[in-house]
Amino acid sequence: MERAAFLIEASGDRIPCLLNPASLLLRRVAGVRPRFSSGGPLTGAGLSDSPLLFTGGGTTELTMDLLFDVSLARNDPAPENVRFLTEPLWRLVENAAKEGEYGRPPTVRFVWGKAWNIPGVVVGLAERLEYFTQAGVPRRSWLRMRMLRTGAEEAAEPLTPTLEPAEELGDWPEVDEGEVRRYDLIGDGEGAAERPDAIAAANGFAPEDWPLIMDFSGVDDPTALAAGQTLRIPPKRV
Repeated sequence: MERAAFLIEASGDRIPCLLNPASLLLRRVAGVRPRFSSGGPLTGAGLSDSPLLFTGGGTTELTMDLLFDVSLARNDPAPENVRFLTEPLWRLVENAAKEGEYGRPPTVRFVWGKAWNIPGVVVGLAERLEYFTQAGVPRRSWLRMRMLRTGAEEAAEPLTPTLEPAEELGDWPEVDEGEVRRYDLIGDGEGAAERPDAIAAANGFAPEDWPLIMDFSGVDDPTALAAGQTLRIPPKRV
């Protein structure tokens, strides 16, 4: 499976995703706003809609959900805290600045196979942490990222790294094949298989953990699952 990644344009540094996005939402807002006068919104008798001012431009926003889990990391030694893996992405929303200048996040490119190559800036992150140790150390993270597309503008200066980016997930570590279960997909009578989240729940995983099963089975397109197809279910790790 080809891995999604973020490329920092100024430095060429690459920050890979541990797993490909579980979802990707595109939102476009055109450069249009209501007209105003010195006294407020421009209105008039008999108008059913307020007059509009076409400003040009607009914004294109990407929102994606990314899953990180220390049990899947390739760092040696393996990190105990999942925030070690997400820290490089958090640094993309830090406004690094030179003395006397306004800070700004770096320009990055979201790259995923041949289908996605979008320049932009990361404008927001939210992270939900799970599976805490007795010492309060999180081992899994669901990270939601907001990114605004940019034009061909001068890139910002690269950030000074404080942690090495997480290594890209390739093959899974060796597992005892006796721990690997097979799951035959059931059809709905028309050839379609179960939903990925239902597959995860049926095999003792949380529904949102379906990317783990798809990745372990080498499934590139979860929307193309077919009745009769056999998936490999990874051993559960805490």
